[in-house]
Amino acid sequence: MARDDAASAYASGVPSHERQFYALTRAIGRFGMRIFTPTIMGTPHWHGHIELNFLTGASMTYRVDEAEIEIGPGRLVLFWAGIPHQLTGITPVGSGPAKLANIYLPFDTFLFMPHIAQLQVALLGGALVSLPDTLCDLDQIECWYRDYRSNDFERTEVMKMEMNAMMRRALLSDLDYLRPPIADPGDERTLSSAHIRHVVAMVRYIMENLPQPMSNADVAAVTGLHQNYALALFTRTMRLPMKRFIIRMRLLRARALLMESSAAITTVAEQSGFPSISQFYDHFKAAYGMSPHAMRSRYTQMELR
Repeated sequence: MARDDAASAYASGVPSHERQFYALTRAIGRFGMRIFTPTIMGTPHWHGHIELNFLTGASMTYRVDEAEIEIGPGRLVLFWAGIPHQLTGITPVGSGPAKLANIYLPFDTFLFMPHIAQLQVALLGGALVSLPDTLCDLDQIECWYRDYRSNDFERTEVMKMEMNAMMRRALLSDLDYLRPPIADPGDERTLSSAHIRHVVAMVRYIMENLPQPMSNADVAAVTGLHQNYALALFTRTMRLPMKRFIIRMRLLRARALLMESSAAITTVAEQSGFPSISQFYDHFKAAYGMSPHAMRSRYTQMELR
């Protein structure tokens, strides 16, 4: 695709059928990219990607796990889309049309990228990171879009390598957090690719089996490592013990189900993997300061305004 064609696509958006790379029931989604006119989202959603957003002609407001985040134009923003998120506001900037480029990087592809462990841990901890405009501008976005639309495997692989190099360069300076992670990831550049692969395997198992009972031993078994070593590696990388990480992921899943479905609270608890309704209520209230019923009621009232 020529540059003029890419610019035209930027102006006209991408057909909705390209949204098929979403994978709502699994941890891992498909790789994809689209450019479109952003619109307000009626409900929060989540999917199996690290999402990269580049906005022009507007600023926008995201609600991410109850936090309101303002995102300005001309900066590439990265976050883990496994956390429920919702576009709630769009404010035009300048005279041009508002256009949003979304890059959907599969969860495991991102976690297999070498030498960016600090960023990997930060995003899985709920951070939103804004990269300097010197690392990514509109020309770069349009170049990547041409590569993606070419359906050429080699060009797509080069595109991913360039993203990896961009993220490595971002780590040469302090990260700009629009939303900080739940724990300071510190400097984890010393983690080897083998370590990351094992953590990827454990996180993927957790996300794809959230509704099912699972023990630390079950999760550690997917690595082939001794259980104690695997758990220590997980805690070191994720900055959370495995049991706390599993509870956090189940709470995020439950919160999304409460907002986007009318399922009974007992069904939400079961589909999120909580073994008892009382345990679900205890964890939910401790995390969000309100009961599941109150959370759903608050969201419903907000939607009616």
